[in-house]
Amino acid sequence: MFETALLLTAAFVAGALNAVAGGGSFLTLPALVFTGVPPVVANATGTVALLPGYLAGAWGFREDTAPPPGLSMRLLVALSLAGGAAGAALLLVTPEATFRRVVPWLLLAATALFAFGPWLRQRLAGGAPSTPKAVAGVLAVAAYGGYFNGGLGILLLALFGLLGQTSLHAMNGLKNWVSALLTAIAVAIYAAGGMVLWPQALVMMLAATAGGYGGARVARHIPAQWLRGGIVATGLVMAGVFFWRQ
Repeated sequence: MFETALLLTAAFVAGALNAVAGGGSFLTLPALVFTGVPPVVANATGTVALLPGYLAGAWGFREDTAPPPGLSMRLLVALSLAGGAAGAALLLVTPEATFRRVVPWLLLAATALFAFGPWLRQRLAGGAPSTPKAVAGVLAVAAYGGYFNGGLGILLLALFGLLGQTSLHAMNGLKNWVSALLTAIAVAIYAAGGMVLWPQALVMMLAATAGGYGGARVARHIPAQWLRGGIVATGLVMAGVFFWRQ
């Protein structure tokens, strides 16, 4: 009963956080691991739980979505699927012991990306790079998302700024679509590889969806700086706990 309550709460709050700021993976992955799920399986299962939120966000921004200069939507879709598939395939062949050692570092990196996201977006904004560099950038970030979902939104926003995207609405719309695409293909690969615990995934999926719709209303009343600070603190604590458990 306690484990179910923990997963429901973590998924609900994660859904709300992803709807307004991001950082949901900082809660879903540790919650699953703390209930005894191996880290690789927890990473895959938690990603499944957050997929509906990405799909809902993509649909909500459907009228604002536009590709960055030099890339067509068709190419962006192909790169998102290819990168997400590559990252998911890499996760399937990563030994459990290796991933357990990598997790705290991934959490730290994702937390740093979240903390310095606004600065990073401003720093990288500018003229569009060449198409080959843009293709490589999208592929790399999509592969990261297929392997480990934490901090994906911040990476994508920074990337789109680097690629010359100037409209925040277009950037958010594109972020949601790319996240949904790469996560969907990653989930299919996780499932084919037997890496998803479906009872936990479905329970968390429902809670995350409810959190995305209902919990976000509450979160919007919290000052943005407080919300960001709380997420960063959570990420640091979770990374510290994973380091301690090694």
